[in-house]
Amino acid sequence: MASVDLKDNLLGISWVDSGWVPILNPGNVLDYFSERSNPFYDRTCNNEVVKMQRLTLEHLNQMVGVEYILLHAQEPILYIIRKQQRQSPTQVIPLSDFYIIAGVVYQAPDLGTVIGSRVLSAVHGVQSAFDEAMSYCRYHPSKGYWWHFKDQEEREKAKPKSKKKEEPSSLFQRQRVDTLLLDLRSKFPPTFYQPKPGEKPIPVEVKKEPEPPAEVVKQEEREPAPKPSAPAPPSKPPPEKRARLQ
Repeated sequence: MASVDLKDNLLGISWVDSGWVPILNPGNVLDYFSERSNPFYDRTCNNEVVKMQRLTLEHLNQMVGVEYILLHAQEPILYIIRKQQRQSPTQVIPLSDFYIIAGVVYQAPDLGTVIGSRVLSAVHGVQSAFDEAMSYCRYHPSKGYWWHFKDQEEREKAKPKSKKKEEPSSLFQRQRVDTLLLDLRSKFPPTFYQPKPGEKPIPVEVKKEPEPPAEVVKQEEREPAPKPSAPAPPSKPPPEKRARLQ
């Protein structure tokens, strides 16, 4: 496959002659395109022969070779010129197109160039993504592979820290509270209930369990029994009176 010479690739250049821009029109745009400083113009074309012989452009149909024609004109800003190979008065082969926008001449890319450029851009993007991904990849025999995003850590440090919203309670706490509320409700039932919203609450009759009768404690059992008194000593008779000796 023959290598492409960069000098033959005119897709990356443009040409303009500011002196012609204000007066461009469909009648003189080919003369503007045939300027000697225009790199897109071929000097060996039939237009140059007609110009040197001072003939009209209608004679191009009777000639064989490369020629330039005005394909489309949208005054005052857009003109499209086609380069073609004429083989007969009714048969031509398009070679390339050129468009003039505000006096600036560009070469229109062909379909192969457009597809090649898109494929090259896609491959470059994929390759850049792989290169960037590999720069974050780390490996250690004991840890294996992992990702290390240093730039992301620096960005996160630079961002203002936002307070995390704390959950009001956990699932365990909610279940525990519900259990306690049910226990309290069974112990202390509500005294009113509302059958429908907007209606007056109705008191609830709470049946109290009868308390067991208190055992009657005998007074005798409550009062402690008097302690038995010690037995009185036996009474002695008064001593006998003895006669007094004179």
